[in-house]
Amino acid sequence: MKREEVIDRCYAFIRSIGIEIEERAIDGQTFVPGITISEGRLIVEPGKMKFPGDLLHEAGHIALMLPSERQNMNGDATGGGIEAEGYEMGVLVWSFFAAEYAGVPLEFVFHPDGYKGDSAWLIENFTNRKYIGLPLLEWMKIVRRTENGEPEVISWLRN
Repeated sequence: MKREEVIDRCYAFIRSIGIEIEERAIDGQTFVPGITISEGRLIVEPGKMKFPGDLLHEAGHIALMLPSERQNMNGDATGGGIEAEGYEMGVLVWSFFAAEYAGVPLEFVFHPDGYKGDSAWLIENFTNRKYIGLPLLEWMKIVRRTENGEPEVISWLRN
């Protein structure tokens, strides 16, 4: 799949769940090249964006926040705290479900230049239905288990 198609699919999915995307120049350094969060929106500078799958990951950070917190999110969504690291586990599995739903190959989302060298491990686990971070999404009422035990997304945004 070509980069432009991945970007189009990511944009379409993210907008369809109610997260705004604004393309414009970004001043300063960002945690993810060419993408930042401002007031609960994704700000994207296409010329600086290295990995289009990062769009889904950053959207996941917004999606897992409470509605009252979303509009106040700016910059690095994790903030580096221990609680944020727990959220990161949920964002990983949310990103997997989003990629699967949007038809984006996992290699674009879990690319080798991210995830502290664990991209191949993440892809292997998610492909084998080992859902790292799933209990957090169940607790947030984003995912529920079907009768056969498989996870099912019931809301892309935390309520």
